[in-house]
Amino acid sequence: MKVRSRFVTFACAALVAATALAAAPDPARTRSYIDHAWSTLTRSVKECRALVDPKVPSRSVIYLPAGVAAPASLVQSAKRCGVRVENLPAPIHELGDVDPTGLPAQGLLYLPHPYVVPGGFFNEMYGWDSYFIVLGLVADHRESLALDMVDNALYEVEYYGGVLNANRTYYLTRSQPPLLTAMMTAVMGDPATFHGGAAKRAWLERAYPLAVRNHDIWTRKQHLAGNTGLSRYFDFGHGPVIEMPDSDYYVGVIRWLRAHPAQDPGYLIKAPQYPDAVQAAALKTTSCDITRSKICAGDWLDGYRLTADYYLGDRAMRESGFDTDFHFGPWGGSTHHYAGAGLNSLLYRYERDLEDFAKALGKTADAEHWAAAAEARRKAMDKYLWHADQGRYMDWDFVSGKASTDPYLTMFYPLWAGVASPQQARMLVGQLKLFEHRGGLAMSTRDTGAQWDAPFGWAPTNWIAAKGLQDYGFKTDALRISCAFTGTVDRSLAKDGTIREKYNMVLGNADVKITAGYKTNVIGFGWTNGVYLRMRHLIEADGGCNATRTTQAVAAH
Repeated sequence: MKVRSRFVTFACAALVAATALAAAPDPARTRSYIDHAWSTLTRSVKECRALVDPKVPSRSVIYLPAGVAAPASLVQSAKRCGVRVENLPAPIHELGDVDPTGLPAQGLLYLPHPYVVPGGFFNEMYGWDSYFIVLGLVADHRESLALDMVDNALYEVEYYGGVLNANRTYYLTRSQPPLLTAMMTAVMGDPATFHGGAAKRAWLERAYPLAVRNHDIWTRKQHLAGNTGLSRYFDFGHGPVIEMPDSDYYVGVIRWLRAHPAQDPGYLIKAPQYPDAVQAAALKTTSCDITRSKICAGDWLDGYRLTADYYLGDRAMRESGFDTDFHFGPWGGSTHHYAGAGLNSLLYRYERDLEDFAKALGKTADAEHWAAAAEARRKAMDKYLWHADQGRYMDWDFVSGKASTDPYLTMFYPLWAGVASPQQARMLVGQLKLFEHRGGLAMSTRDTGAQWDAPFGWAPTNWIAAKGLQDYGFKTDALRISCAFTGTVDRSLAKDGTIREKYNMVLGNADVKITAGYKTNVIGFGWTNGVYLRMRHLIEADGGCNATRTTQAVAAH
């Protein structure tokens, strides 16, 4: 019995050791996951999984631009997959030219090339996700697919009015954070993308005017932040967004505002649940049109509805990509009131990229125009967003004429964009302590229950901060953040075998519990894959992770 007992004990110990070894964080395992994930996440209109709408599989439709004939390959695959092919009713020159609420059915918008989706239930090519995915594809020597995604984004500009939130009809009224020129730069900077300089120049000659057209979105009157010379997020639609399957989200907003009346910026108005014709007509202006939107009709609780201005802010929040946050008002409902440090940094970088493209094409006057536009934006950012007394950039509420008092991780975007002066950069480094935790950088300093606030952190914002710090010479800080974030990804994958869209920065794992807004932590995940690969390159270039230094630095913060 003693011999058998010792054998059982040894076997159990060996099993425990083997399990621990298998579950140990391992960058090689993460790398292998990412390598296989690209194929899983890639979509093409030749496949039913791309054409059949998981939200309404029995009524799936794909729309082509007005006047564009369906390619034979699309016709064949649509027939095989049981999907209707339609054309949009009119050509689109600018976002908002086609009102998606007037379409007979919502559906996918045609893109000519394969693309990578974020993950999970997502079946579309998303606007700002695509930049970080392209970074990963280039790093992973998948240049052809990276170029396909950039060409798809250019196709959206040409035929749908701009780089869209994603290629679905209900996104025809809004874009996402402007990263098109950064995507272009990523593929142009890879020698393997084009076969020779002539091919690269020919591609740039075609792409440059479309990149300019996409920039025009952000200088239209609706996207201007008052008279600041800066830009804001804005959606050209009205009322609740179409993609909501029901009113639960908005009723949740009303419920929260009723429970926190002191924090209501004025998003609620008293209104009947079942208004008569006169009341319904008034609500079209003060709230939303209950006659055209079932979601609007159901957005009622305890005698209250949401204001029209809240819905504008809600839509702008979705264009910002930060859905949902409490930084730009509760539930992001005041996003359109802000000239944000994040957005305007991206546009500064966009303008500098256009300057570089114009120089490469010999367009001297264009280059001078973009240099002047970028410099004007920099001066406006210094005037409205930079606070030397605090050593940070803060978003500006141009409606109330006040700066936000809520620190947000986008204050580091100016480093990535190259808009900060060396002195401003040195001061910004001192702000890392506000956001840095075991797992990387959290979005904010407030735990609001929303996924784009503390304690949660995301791949794109961690990368923008780390890359910006590296570019300004703060390599130790960039290395430490990269080691922390990639370590979180490694630990999470070792635990459950997946890569996620977001993580808990305080715990350094994927334990994400959301109470306000979208509660799912989606598996995939495209931009996490891309950022992980780029951070690993940064880590390897800077000599690898030093566990002692990383731990001490985070503890010191």
